[in-house]
Amino acid sequence: MAIDKGTRFAVPHEDAFPQGLVMVGDVSPDNEYQSREDRASGRPARQKIDEVTGKRQWKFTATDPGEPNAKRASFTITLLADVQPVPATSEVLPGMRPVELEGLTAEPKIAGQGEFKYLSYVFRATGFKAASSGSGSTGGTKSTRSASTADASAKAA
Repeated sequence: MAIDKGTRFAVPHEDAFPQGLVMVGDVSPDNEYQSREDRASGRPARQKIDEVTGKRQWKFTATDPGEPNAKRASFTITLLADVQPVPATSEVLPGMRPVELEGLTAEPKIAGQGEFKYLSYVFRATGFKAASSGSGSTGGTKSTRSASTADASAKAA
């Protein structure tokens, strides 16, 4: 029996990112492509919607300190939520904060081009929780999501 494309596997955050995960910058809306003509005519940008959950997509840049290949260490994580998710930790350096994702799932995919292809993953989660390690932790592991359930997806590129 074959596994269908797009299957999402549950994985603990600690298994996916054993040395933690660092958020670089802020969470912003993940908007659909807007042509030059659309921008010139003043049409508003439309936020992407996840086809599986129906939730709006948000994105941020993350760095995996445990990734030995520098080109693969930073990638975009896409969060799926009705409202903009807010991380539960404070900054340890300007624009950088340790984060943990709860309810994490992984979807395998092929990345790269030509003979330089490699196995990568799209990560999704139900939201942020306080990072258990690092001096920027606010303590505890309670989620600080809003009333709606947040889903997150990381696009490891």
